[in-house]
Amino acid sequence: MALNFLKSLLVVVFSLFLCSISIEGKTQVEEHIVADTVHEAKGEGFNPGVVIMEHIMDNHDFHFAEWNGHAIAIPLPVIVYSPQRGLSVFMSSKFEHGHAIYDGYKLEEGTIVAVNESGEPDDSVKVYDLSLTRNVVQMMLGLIILVVVLINVAKKYTREGAGKAPSGFQNALEPVITFIRDEVGKSYLGDKYEKYMPLLLTIFFFILISTLLGLIPGSANVTGNIAFTFTLGIISFVVIMFSANKHYWSHIFNPPGVPFGVKLILVPVEILGIFTKPFALIVRLFANMVAGHMIITCLILMIFIFTKLSVGAGLGFAPISLGFTIFIYFIEILVAFIQAFIFTNLTAVFIGQAIEDAHGEHGHEDDAVII
Repeated sequence: MALNFLKSLLVVVFSLFLCSISIEGKTQVEEHIVADTVHEAKGEGFNPGVVIMEHIMDNHDFHFAEWNGHAIAIPLPVIVYSPQRGLSVFMSSKFEHGHAIYDGYKLEEGTIVAVNESGEPDDSVKVYDLSLTRNVVQMMLGLIILVVVLINVAKKYTREGAGKAPSGFQNALEPVITFIRDEVGKSYLGDKYEKYMPLLLTIFFFILISTLLGLIPGSANVTGNIAFTFTLGIISFVVIMFSANKHYWSHIFNPPGVPFGVKLILVPVEILGIFTKPFALIVRLFANMVAGHMIITCLILMIFIFTKLSVGAGLGFAPISLGFTIFIYFIEILVAFIQAFIFTNLTAVFIGQAIEDAHGEHGHEDDAVII
C-alpha cells in the first residue's frame, strides 16, 4: 500500500514539475529583496511602479542586493538555443545583472535577447530560452523536499508499523494526512477516495511547500506565478474529465426534467461550467498569492516614497510600515495553509461531482461549496 502510494506520488509530482517548466511564465512576485529596493530607491528618478514590476518578473538569478556597484546574487545556469547561433550554456553572472553582453546575448528586463556587434537587439536571431530560472529552481527544491520528507515518513511506517506512536515529521504530517483523508477524500469521494488520495495529498503538500519557500527572504514566490497555478488547474481538469462517468455527461448534454427550450440555454452554460471549474482553481490561488506579496512590497516602498518627501516623514513612517509588513507576513503563513487546503478541497469536490452516480452515492450529498 505504501509502495503504491509513493509510486503514484512520484509520478504526479514529476508530472507537475515537467508541465510547470514547459510553460513560459513571467508573472512572479518577489517582495523580500529589501536591500535591492533600497539601492534602487536611492537612485534618481525612483519609480515605485517600476520597482514593483521588476520584482514581479521572473529572473535568471536570486538577486539580494548590490554593494559598490556589484550585485550580491546567486547566479543560475543560462541555456539559450538559437537556430542561427546554436546552443549556448553559461552562468547568469556573465550578464552582470543586465549590464554586460556575453556570447552575443544580453539581458533586458529579465528577457534574454540576441544582440549584434554594436550591442543593439538583433530581431533576425530567434532565441529559445531554456534556462533554469529561479522559479524552476525553487520548484525543483520544493519537489526534492516533498519527496524526501514523505518517503522518509513512509519508510518509518514500514519499519515501525502503524501501531507505534508517531514522532518527528511523522508526528507532524500524520494529523494533516488524516485530516485530508477524512474531511476531503472520504467526504467528497466516498468509497473511491483511496484512488485519488495520492493526487490530493501531492497537490496539498506541493502548494504548501512551494508557498512557504516563497516566504523565505530572497526566494521566489512560485505560487504567485500564473504558469504554476495554470499547470495545477490543467492537471485537475484532466483528472476530472477522465474520471467523469456517464451520469455526469448526461446531465451536461441532456439535463433530465428540463424542457427542450430551456435546454438550448442550459446546455451551453453547463459546458461552460466544465471550464470555469479549473479556471476558478487557477485564478483563486494566483490572485491570493500575488495580493499578499504585493501588499508587502507596497508597504516597504511606502518608506521610500515618504522619504522622497522628507527624511523625517520616511523615518516616522518606517515603524508603521515594518509593523504592518510583519503582520501581513504572518497572515501569509496562514494563507499558505488555507490556499493549499482550498485548492485540494475544490479539486476533490469537482472530482466527486464527476464520479457521482444517479443516486448521488459518491459519499457526500448535502455539502454546498461556494466557488
